[in-house]
Amino acid sequence: MNQDLSIIQLVLQASFVVQIVMGVLLLMSLASWTVIFGKFFGLGRVRTLNDDFEREFWSGRNLNDLYGMAAESARHAGPMERIFASGMREFLKLRERRVTDGGALLDGARRAMRASFQREMDAVESHLSFLATVGSVAPYIGLFGTVWGIMHAFTGLANLQQVTLATVAPGIAEALVATAIGLFAAIPAVIAYNRFARDIDRIAIKLETFIEEFSNILHRNIGQAQGVSPGQPAKV
Repeated sequence: MNQDLSIIQLVLQASFVVQIVMGVLLLMSLASWTVIFGKFFGLGRVRTLNDDFEREFWSGRNLNDLYGMAAESARHAGPMERIFASGMREFLKLRERRVTDGGALLDGARRAMRASFQREMDAVESHLSFLATVGSVAPYIGLFGTVWGIMHAFTGLANLQQVTLATVAPGIAEALVATAIGLFAAIPAVIAYNRFARDIDRIAIKLETFIEEFSNILHRNIGQAQGVSPGQPAKV
């Protein structure tokens, strides 16, 4: 009896539709775990790169030197460094065009940083909606498999004259496995989604704070920038 009601036996003895449901749920679970591990290491790398650049930024180095380093390592840079590079690039372009309006200089740099911020957040939030989908849909898919399995089990018992618990239990157990697999896929996805959403919010707040701080630095350097040649360095 224990061998007949083992998980493997229940899956193998389930109806074809329930087996398809279980297969779909297992694929969803595998895909969600792939996203979870990828997002876990990806966000960790983003935080590390942002922290490294922030320490370098506030170390007192020349902004033009930082911009040169950011331009050279753009492919391997973090979001904060790319945002800095986009703002500094626009600021220097406007200076080269002899723009004298300080507000235009600052607005151009801020618009460039905001556009870069949106691109970076889109990249950071990639595949996050998939976890939300798995967390919300997987239990219902499992429930569908359970309902179908129970219907199939009772249909098979309709022609029996004597029905006991021993004849009903295997069919119901087979159906309930689908719900269990659905929860197995949904629970980690929901937990990971909540965790990653909180981490992404913190990253977004940190990037927005940096944009404001860098804008203030550019604002302080606008007067100096208008009185010197475009190639002369500005400082933090």
